[in-house]
Amino acid sequence: MKREIKFSLVYRDMWQSSGKYVPRKDQLAQVAPAIIDMGCFARVETNGGASEQVNLLYGENPNKAVRTFTKFFNEAGIQTHMLDRGLNALRMNPVPADVRQLMYKVKKAQGVDITRIFCGLNDPRNIIPSIKWAKEAGMIAQATMCITYSPVHTVEYYINLSEQLIAGGAQEICLKDMAGIGRPEMLGKIVKAIKTAHPDIIVQYHGHTGPGFSVASMLEVAKAGGDIFDVAVEPLSWGMVHPDVITIQAMLKDAGFQVPEINMKAYMEVRRLTQSFIDDFLGYFIDPRNRFMSSLLVGCGLPGGMMGSLMADLKGVHAAINSNLKAAGKAELSEDELLVQLFEEVQYIWPKLGNPPLVTPFSQYVKNVALMNIFGMSKGQPRWSMIDKNTWDMILGKAGKLPGKLDPEIIELAKKNNFEFFDGNPQDNYPDELPRFIEEMEKNGWERGQDDEELFEFAMHEKQYREYKSGEAKKRFNGELLAAMEKKVAATGAAPMSAADKRAALYPKAEPVVAPSAGKVLWELDFNDHSMPPQHGKLFKKNEFLCAIETKFCMDTITSFCTGRIVGVEAEQGKMVKKGDIIAWIEKED
Repeated sequence: MKREIKFSLVYRDMWQSSGKYVPRKDQLAQVAPAIIDMGCFARVETNGGASEQVNLLYGENPNKAVRTFTKFFNEAGIQTHMLDRGLNALRMNPVPADVRQLMYKVKKAQGVDITRIFCGLNDPRNIIPSIKWAKEAGMIAQATMCITYSPVHTVEYYINLSEQLIAGGAQEICLKDMAGIGRPEMLGKIVKAIKTAHPDIIVQYHGHTGPGFSVASMLEVAKAGGDIFDVAVEPLSWGMVHPDVITIQAMLKDAGFQVPEINMKAYMEVRRLTQSFIDDFLGYFIDPRNRFMSSLLVGCGLPGGMMGSLMADLKGVHAAINSNLKAAGKAELSEDELLVQLFEEVQYIWPKLGNPPLVTPFSQYVKNVALMNIFGMSKGQPRWSMIDKNTWDMILGKAGKLPGKLDPEIIELAKKNNFEFFDGNPQDNYPDELPRFIEEMEKNGWERGQDDEELFEFAMHEKQYREYKSGEAKKRFNGELLAAMEKKVAATGAAPMSAADKRAALYPKAEPVVAPSAGKVLWELDFNDHSMPPQHGKLFKKNEFLCAIETKFCMDTITSFCTGRIVGVEAEQGKMVKKGDIIAWIEKED
């Protein structure tokens, strides 16, 4: 009998490995039925990692996005899973235990079945508490090993780690090959050892395509006993993302495994919709170089999931580095030359920093140190002149135990700064905080939300949640999007964007307020023609008076057709309009 292999669509990770933002709630609702119709996915990655923080950054409630997306798969019998950073939960820095524990209750209630728990340092102390809390909440606890390649990260290292995680209660094991640099033979040996010792433990493989090993790795993992494989779909597959399901399905089918068939009509619909989301606004934040694979990643080991932010960082510091080089009489660097120099610097400093697996947030820490080293050296400063607090916490052991040994140079630098090393439980450094957030929500009159989901979001992403509530996040995102759009228009030589074009792009869900008759527009029944219409963003409740049309015979009043905010005004006070003209635009509140 052929051994069955299942596929998981990493829809969230496809976007986060490509660029900065993820689809909106309404877009997720469009694509979910087509994903289901493909008929080949046993699982779909719906949320987790940075995606929910990203929702807040462009002014959308992440809880509503998660519930909307998971509902489709729950009803179809397809398992949903999320990415969980262990001690860091859904953010870049450590999270108090009470907030971490609440996360599993909230996510289970929102329809998430499986949590993929990883620690960027592979420290079981950061993973095992989450295994316990996830299972108590009714979730499946999938413990994750971050795969990398170094003298420290041997087959024996990972086999020992898997034994600790399974002993800690893990129901499944994931091999998270976040940079795609795990060697196929090595991965096969690890999986074979796990399945030999624990045949009932499900093993899932997650490998990015960046340096090109992942397809061969999938075949080796499958032959060794792997059960589930993470795949992507066009137009985001390959590049810095993941292999496409079509290729992997064909390869494994030919190798003699039982694999599900793919409904190609539905595949093309998912492809079309995903491209439409790129064309809508997400493409403005995707660096085109992330569409390509690069063997340069074999040496530096940086993950596919951070390439979007890395390219943005490079652009930000490129001009400053060249300015320093020019002032010193040295040759300036092209973006590609700077990228290669950054990769080489990462490769050089990584072992000196204790070989932390290059995955969030430690990939960012190491990359930041490398970039600051290059920047500092361009000004004639020595290496290590700029190391931020979070990176020092990693070095000092506050985030967990480093897999390798710190270079004596780094130890000496810590002593010079009077820093103390920590070898206790990392969670002890971060006391409970929920009571503080509960008190503030009550003071502000903020609802804690269904299943305490708003409380969780506030406690998890405090700064971003405040900016979401105040409207600052939406305002900043709109400015960012508009600047990107205008830059693209200018590059093509097309005519500048009109006010209507800008409004349509920034508020695609807005609906028009239409004049029911011909006459003069009067806002708030103010007969002074110099009166102003409502301010942008003003909230109107459904059926609330909006404006009036003064006709020859009567006064036609117009009420709001929904609870929403004014996002555009076409008719100023006193303007004459015809029947059917658009007076204003309202974006419905979720």
